[in-house]
Amino acid sequence: MARQKNSKLVFSTEFGRACPECGQPVEQCICGQDDGIPEGDGIVRVSRETKGRKGKGVTLVTGVPVAKDELKKLAKELKQKCGTGGALKDCVIEIQGDQRDLLVELLKAKGFQVKKAGG
Repeated sequence: MARQKNSKLVFSTEFGRACPECGQPVEQCICGQDDGIPEGDGIVRVSRETKGRKGKGVTLVTGVPVAKDELKKLAKELKQKCGTGGALKDCVIEIQGDQRDLLVELLKAKGFQVKKAGG
């Protein structure tokens, strides 16, 4: 089924409603199902950053080799252990404040290979 690049199929008489991104039936849509483990070198990096936060520092945890739903649970647990807020953005855990030392110990206890990154 060859289509033009700017053509987006949204309904077909063969199977009904279609996903505009992948062109599959809505029931068989494969878009947004990339919940696999992110690729990397297997090392979790913990760093501190202040860019774009008006001088407020956050601790970033990147490269955690777990699925997205497990990453949410891990982020919640780390925020509770640190006693601060934070967020999960694009598979990067952000924890408010400089929590690098505590996070390195917590992640090592969970069995991850951890390195401090940055200064």
